[in-house]
Amino acid sequence: MHLGLSADEVLTTTRAVRKRLDFEREVEREVVMECLDVALQAPTGSNRQGWQWVFVTDPDKKQALQEIYAANFNAYRNMPRPTYEDGDVRAERADKVVDSAQYLADNFHLAPILLIPCLEGKPDLDGSNGAGFWGSLLPAVWSFMLALRERGLGSAWTTLHLPNGGDAKAAELLGIPHDRYSQAGLFPIAYTQGVDFKLAKRLPAEDLAHWDAW
Repeated sequence: MHLGLSADEVLTTTRAVRKRLDFEREVEREVVMECLDVALQAPTGSNRQGWQWVFVTDPDKKQALQEIYAANFNAYRNMPRPTYEDGDVRAERADKVVDSAQYLADNFHLAPILLIPCLEGKPDLDGSNGAGFWGSLLPAVWSFMLALRERGLGSAWTTLHLPNGGDAKAAELLGIPHDRYSQAGLFPIAYTQGVDFKLAKRLPAEDLAHWDAW
């Protein structure tokens, strides 16, 4: 099902979906593969296309990934939180963001499908502090999330399963060649409860733009 959204609508209403993921509705494999076909049209450095996409539907493996994620999330949640000045739009939703993140950490395994996108190689080997490396995968992952949105599905970009050796544990669980591939995150995939996502409150563009000098 396509929602018939314009490109700008898809770009501005693709949210990090956590509490509105529908854990009860099955996600068809053919829809996911259709989204992947879209994602694979994204640019990649030197056209290497060194990406691999690991989709997880096995309940036991999803539970194991949730446990890896939750252990790191608990440590992250106890870290000091950013402080914002009065009137900063980021402060308005800070508590709600933490609450929804906790919900996802507790329920990750209930998503019909989990995704770990991988890229061949390791960051920082090209001297670009990882920018050149990850730039060959992240556009494709974002395109995948946009394609999900267009079809009434949602996801959330998370990376907290990776620290403290979590990436190695996930690699062992799923047979990912850890010495050859890097993981970009852990993504729940589900239909959304409603499709009426709106523009988010963001800092004004004029406060963030620099022309010719900082």
